[in-house]
Amino acid sequence: MAFPAIALAFLPLLLTLLIRYRFYFALFYRAVLVRLWKDCVTGLSREERAYQYVLTHATPGDPDSILDTFDEWCSKVEYISNIGPKKGKILDRLLMEQSPLTVLELGTHCGYSTVRMARALPLGARIYSVEMDQRNAAIAEKIIRLAGFDDDTVELIVNPSDEVIPRLRSDFGLERLDLVFMDHWKKCYCADLQMLEGSGLLGKGSIILADNVLFPGAPKFLRHIRKSGLYDWKVHRATLEYSKGIRDGMAELVYQGIK
Repeated sequence: MAFPAIALAFLPLLLTLLIRYRFYFALFYRAVLVRLWKDCVTGLSREERAYQYVLTHATPGDPDSILDTFDEWCSKVEYISNIGPKKGKILDRLLMEQSPLTVLELGTHCGYSTVRMARALPLGARIYSVEMDQRNAAIAEKIIRLAGFDDDTVELIVNPSDEVIPRLRSDFGLERLDLVFMDHWKKCYCADLQMLEGSGLLGKGSIILADNVLFPGAPKFLRHIRKSGLYDWKVHRATLEYSKGIRDGMAELVYQGIK
């Protein structure tokens, strides 16, 4: 008799937690449980399923169609943490204002943000996109080529970021990075930024845009930019891509160098 009474006593607390954290529970369901179930049922990875949807629903050679179809899949079918259309507008604005010629992307994943950037670059610009997972890189390359971008516009580099950054000058002939977009492992943000600072590839006015600095969060990265004195910076408040009620943000940094 004691167990039902104890369970009943905890019911208000359980309901409070469910209501308070309902958006996080919904995210866990969409991003983890649905993914595991469909992995088992289909025998395909989530990224492969996304590519199949884009391939059968989007217009080849049309980047806008590719992105819209990807957004539809992520919103209505399964969850993937692309930058998404809302935060993507911040990236679009920077590309329009800065017209960068040399872009480094850390974290290609499925190629969504790569396509989003490539469609807005000026003639002669190039993206160097770094992805450590070979299976994801293979999917990303298909998405990028389906959108109509070749090796002259997007060079996909399949290696961990901490191995690629020190070789950007020697192996790829880079002298300066105009824009860096970070959307890979959040725990790598700080170390990779410091590595870029030491590489000499950041010049006055170079832009760094880092996604998901509030959720899942990159606290060491934020502490570093506050203390370093190397940047003018701000955090754009937003909600997590393809989700409701989960607050997130993108950090926009303008490199000033040592003052």
